[in-house]
Amino acid sequence: MKRAGAKILAALVAAAARLPWRVLYGVSTAIYFVLCHGIGYRRKVVMKNLRESFPEKTEREIKDIACKFYRNFADMIVETVKLLHVSDAEMRARFTFEGVEIIDGMMRQGRSVAAYFSHTFNWEWAPSVTLWSSLVADRDAAFCQVYRPLRDKAMDALMLRIRGRFGARSLPKKNTLRALLALRRDGMPSVTGFMSDQKPSHGDPAYITTFLSHPTAFITGTETLACRLGMAAVYWDITRVGRGRYHLTVKTLSDDVASAEPMSVTAKYVRMLEDTIRRDPANWLWSHKRWKIPVTLPENDKA
Repeated sequence: MKRAGAKILAALVAAAARLPWRVLYGVSTAIYFVLCHGIGYRRKVVMKNLRESFPEKTEREIKDIACKFYRNFADMIVETVKLLHVSDAEMRARFTFEGVEIIDGMMRQGRSVAAYFSHTFNWEWAPSVTLWSSLVADRDAAFCQVYRPLRDKAMDALMLRIRGRFGARSLPKKNTLRALLALRRDGMPSVTGFMSDQKPSHGDPAYITTFLSHPTAFITGTETLACRLGMAAVYWDITRVGRGRYHLTVKTLSDDVASAEPMSVTAKYVRMLEDTIRRDPANWLWSHKRWKIPVTLPENDKA
């Protein structure tokens, strides 16, 4: 029954992708009212995260950010669906890139790139970098993203179709190192997107620092892998410029992670990410329990 339901849902999503934008954004508005004013999707988590992250803001300001977050979240849902049926030209008009030549230059020199980015809307459109690069996907370079496979095979296949719409490869998290080693062995430079704003997996080493007024543990696997493979590192800074329109700026973190001071790349990323979130708080995914497990700051970071 679950398998049949997933297949039906996948078919409905594919059909919805053909709807015009105005209809999809009408659906988004309905989703917003259900999530925000109806079921109150993870509202306690959202409000707690916002209050603790911005103690200087008034309750009215916090509620305004929360409402805008739910609107943006609803937009992200329909925008992700639309990836199944959107032209390259329209995607280039809606999601613009600045600084792709930085990545291209690194890969032309034979150095692969780790792209740090986060759950800022709409991260699912970031693989359209292939439309802006001067390199051809799978001929000149590999464009990859790390993902966690879904348990349901039908839904997993659907998300892989969506995420591969512009020629990007999806690498299962547990096989990422093996896949990147294979690309290096074949002489294929790559740029790989790593979602690096989650809490560390159980047992993984963490970089602990102050982030959004919280002692926060950041994953270090991205830097560890990039160091091991001699990769460069960049930050993908996403800005929401209007409904259904985003701009991504590529910012260099390190030309060679292996030669950088340990954890300096992660530290630089954390500060850039915090600047991004403070610039537009409603554009980050606040519904995750990011600070569920308390951590203690190192002595040198408590000041």
